[in-house]
Amino acid sequence: MIAFVTQRLAQSLIVVLVLSMVLFVGIWLIGNPVDVLISSEATEADRLAAIKALGLDRPIWEQYLVFLGNAAQGDWGTSFVYKEPVTRILLQRLPASVELALVAFAIAIGLSIPAGLYAGLRPDSPLAKGFMGFSLIGVSIPTFWQGMLLIIAFGIAMPILPVGDRGDVATHFGITTSLWTLDGWRHVVLPAFSLALLKMSLLIRVTRAATVEIARLDFVKFAFAKGVRTWRVVFVHILRNALVPLITVIGIELGNLLAYGVITETVFSWPGLGKLLINSIKVLDRPMIVAQLTYTALLFVAINFLVDILHMTIDPRMRSVMGRRST
Repeated sequence: MIAFVTQRLAQSLIVVLVLSMVLFVGIWLIGNPVDVLISSEATEADRLAAIKALGLDRPIWEQYLVFLGNAAQGDWGTSFVYKEPVTRILLQRLPASVELALVAFAIAIGLSIPAGLYAGLRPDSPLAKGFMGFSLIGVSIPTFWQGMLLIIAFGIAMPILPVGDRGDVATHFGITTSLWTLDGWRHVVLPAFSLALLKMSLLIRVTRAATVEIARLDFVKFAFAKGVRTWRVVFVHILRNALVPLITVIGIELGNLLAYGVITETVFSWPGLGKLLINSIKVLDRPMIVAQLTYTALLFVAINFLVDILHMTIDPRMRSVMGRRST
């Protein structure tokens, strides 16, 4: 176990380093931020002074090494646009993205797993077919279009929910979030549901497929033949084994919720990291873009690591497989 964890940590570090290098070079190739940040009427001397002030006059490899050394110390640089440390700006925007992702995650898990479990156990029932039809619609409709339909339905036609900003925030137990207030919940419900729709569709289908496959196995049939209560067979035998593929999908989708809520945050004017990333790309705010995308890479690497640990905990067969790989 220790050898596996050590090996995965080393692999994760290499992945993050390679991704940060690719991101840094890729953003450097997009264009010169000075072309966007300074006036077109500026003189060549002003332009050269701005390039030097931003550290863009150095070779690309030197800029990357400086970035890497500072990042190792927790310094992600200073935003070209906001003139503030990138870390401070990200920490200001992070709570909004986290609360949106957590509410969307709770909606997706709370609705999709029971629906997928029912659809797998009663595949021919009208309700199961309705769940599968809903999942097909959710996968087919683009996220931005779902968001606009929800805004039209619940923000304009039936103006019962607000469609922009976070609403009122409050601080309790040292945590500042809009989820402590009723107005905050009114603001988060619509974008969270929009963000959860695609995840719900995917999780319903994965849960149903796993349930159908496991329900056909001999140990499940044997449990029913022994007279074991239905709820125990469903939750102990079927759902527990279905969690093995589900955990992988849930882990990836949680990372997507935290890192790629760009479209939803833009449509609903949600002041989170996704909207910040779009604005940063528009003005080529290189430190902000690199920091956010590197954060995304770190997030997915950490989630994949935790998913492997959970696999080994839930499924004992994985321990022998991982043990052979690490030797």
